[in-house]
Amino acid sequence: MFAPLQSQAGQQIIETFNIDTSKTDSILLYSQDNGLSIKSSAALRIAKQLGFPRNLMTVFFIVPTFIRNWVYDYVAKNRYKWYGKKEACMIPTPELTAKFLQ
Repeated sequence: MFAPLQSQAGQQIIETFNIDTSKTDSILLYSQDNGLSIKSSAALRIAKQLGFPRNLMTVFFIVPTFIRNWVYDYVAKNRYKWYGKKEACMIPTPELTAKFLQ
């Protein structure tokens, strides 16, 4: 499930893990089993759940975190230049909306 950082669930995670939101401009993944994951670790944990062939990306866990996060930041910085940017946000379907906590 998803939750914006501004939501009640998001604020609870921010407070619990003492996250400085002015310095965090990335994906955060929280699970009761694994705790909090940020940037490349969060993306790889998500990829693990996506099924073949995307789950093969978990092999990158062998790469040191500081290198993975450097690549993550580089892609994040250049994504609009490489892939373009949409003029408007997508309106979520009811099925997609059901995946959000708030």
